[in-house]
Amino acid sequence: MDVLSEILKVVKLEGAVFHNAELSAPWSFRAPPSRAVAPYFAPRGGHIIFYHLLTEGRGFAGLENGPRVSLSAGEVVVFPHGDSHIMCNGAPVEPVDNERELDKILARGLTLSRSGGGGEITRFVCGYLCCDPHASRVLLAGLPPVLKVNIRNGGPGQWLENSIRFSVDHAATSRAGGEAVLAKLSEALFVETLRRYISELPAEQTGWLAGARDPDIGKVLALLHRKPSHAWTVAELAHEAGLSRSVLAERFRHFLGEPPISYLTRWRLQLGAQMLKSSNRSVADVAAEVGYDSEAAFNRAFKREYHLPPARFRNESRAAAAEPRAAMEAVRSA
Repeated sequence: MDVLSEILKVVKLEGAVFHNAELSAPWSFRAPPSRAVAPYFAPRGGHIIFYHLLTEGRGFAGLENGPRVSLSAGEVVVFPHGDSHIMCNGAPVEPVDNERELDKILARGLTLSRSGGGGEITRFVCGYLCCDPHASRVLLAGLPPVLKVNIRNGGPGQWLENSIRFSVDHAATSRAGGEAVLAKLSEALFVETLRRYISELPAEQTGWLAGARDPDIGKVLALLHRKPSHAWTVAELAHEAGLSRSVLAERFRHFLGEPPISYLTRWRLQLGAQMLKSSNRSVADVAAEVGYDSEAAFNRAFKREYHLPPARFRNESRAAAAEPRAAMEAVRSA
């Protein structure tokens, strides 16, 4: 069973490509953090994951105050936690602040943007993925602030790169549905990047991604994510995985740092938080959907995890999501 597929069903990535650039060295730009672009990309609220796919040339990328990683054509660099970051190449220059240029960048669409100092050429496309911050917490917690993967080395990565390049280059003349195609390609690119990143993890690595790669623990995780409302016991999970209870408990804790049932409890509450934010279902319905026998039990567990009762969490989450939208509308109408 594929645990990555199971969790992605719930995370529900929504992707897009928003910038097509050709820069000549020296060049540098600062990409804004997730919270600054969320009103543009996720008006209903959500977490933003940024990625940049280099299709020609080379460059460097990293967090604003962190080390830079080198990039070459065919590599994807991803910022899973939506941190502000720097992209550059050539002699040091003052970074262009893309937060101030965001309206212009988005108005340009995928028309090729050229700038820089006239030296070595780097071409890349920039994209993003939006996901629910609660449902994606398990997946994102296993990722570093910056990760890069080469997608040209076999598999579907080369096809994805070629498809994205073709779709971006022909965006102006594409037929109906072109944006939807690019959105799906963007999502597929991120999934392929994750798959390659997981496959390249060192054997001694721990954490959610390493656990998902392990044949036995990955099977247990897939069961928990496929049927989170089921009344799982350690004995039943061990039987399904073909392990003893003691071996399952030891190996699960080795990778995830907690027992299987504790993990399941947190996942149920994260699912509940997502449902509260995205639907008008009653708290009782949400509680039953994620595996709680009573609304009172769900309320107690939810308050321990989020420090708010479910109904208040829903109201405050929606109010917080509405504030940046209102501010953005005020700016645009000024």
